[in-house]
Amino acid sequence: MKQTQTVFAILFTISFGHLLNDMMQAVIPAVYPLLKTNFHLNFTQIGLITFTFQLTASLLQPFVGIYTDKHPKPYSLAIGMAFTLAGLLCLSQAGSFTAILLSVSLIGTGSSIFHPESSRVAHLASGGKKGLAQSIFQLGGNAGSAIGPLLAALIVIPHGQTYISWFAVSAVLGMIILWRIGVWYKAHLQEKVNKAASTVVLNPNLTKNRVIASLGILLVLIFSKYFYMASMTSYFTFYLIDKFHLTVQQSQMYLFVFLASVAAGTLLGGPLGDRFGRKYIIWISILGAAPFTLLLPYANLFWTGALSVIIGIIISSAFSAILVYATELVPGKVGMIAGLFFGFAFGMGGLGSALLGRLADHTNMFYVFKICAFLPLIGIITGFLPDIEGKKK
Repeated sequence: MKQTQTVFAILFTISFGHLLNDMMQAVIPAVYPLLKTNFHLNFTQIGLITFTFQLTASLLQPFVGIYTDKHPKPYSLAIGMAFTLAGLLCLSQAGSFTAILLSVSLIGTGSSIFHPESSRVAHLASGGKKGLAQSIFQLGGNAGSAIGPLLAALIVIPHGQTYISWFAVSAVLGMIILWRIGVWYKAHLQEKVNKAASTVVLNPNLTKNRVIASLGILLVLIFSKYFYMASMTSYFTFYLIDKFHLTVQQSQMYLFVFLASVAAGTLLGGPLGDRFGRKYIIWISILGAAPFTLLLPYANLFWTGALSVIIGIIISSAFSAILVYATELVPGKVGMIAGLFFGFAFGMGGLGSALLGRLADHTNMFYVFKICAFLPLIGIITGFLPDIEGKKK
């Protein structure tokens, strides 16, 4: 095998690990209607559950990434999945709001360990096709996020909270798969790192301040994307139930369709960024969603479903392009960049969920979605990013 060859077997395997990881995490918002009823929670408390999960998932990720840039830990992937396993089992037996928060914090810790190292595995197996590799990796996560609510609607909602423990089987499977990934990672790590270091080219026209400013712009774009995504993943089901009087299971199906469209859009973003330039894909993905998000609060049920699909496809194509663009701004620091951006994305999602839950308690779901519709307009600032990729063949 040539050293420059893309290792698709590893990419699809780590993508499947990502699917399992994010599928289990998606169980948390999927069972919100059940938890809200069982524990008599308000929307502020629902937001705090997401905030707790996302906070533990976000704060640790940059530190994990910085540490593993210097000291890669191939088997830490399986360890992260063990935290998720513990969190699921605790959540299935949680008897109080405090116990719920402790359970989701364990799941968040598992996520903080998983994402930086798994993103590095995708980078090492890319063979230079970094956008494609990130898209394949992200496809697994988004597919898992779509499947999680569907399985929760079929398994947990009809039978009760204790059935969350059924997802522990996926965690055990994930630990086995990620241990095998660790074996490959350990065997190929030094060769791949040396090769990557020898091929890094940094645009000499970029000053340190320009790099920092560009990273800041990318983080603002992450803010706009994940604040909007928080409104969909945490509250779209409540919005549909309130406005169209759907059942919990019917609303979960609409959420599944939205999340499936997110998975499809993710697969497109990386290769299109490789082909046409990541800056343009970022611009189209964030700003291009705005007309449809602005229409969504005023649509009937059919068009709400249709618009959610369009929004999901467009807005989801950004993350792979943003992540690879950032690694090209700061070459040789894949773990740090992955930890920073995954962590910030999780943090903004959690903060967004908490603030939007508070807003919903004081207004209503229609108002929440009306306000969030303006967030993609922030994508206009993409124009301030430097052109670092040169001409595309």
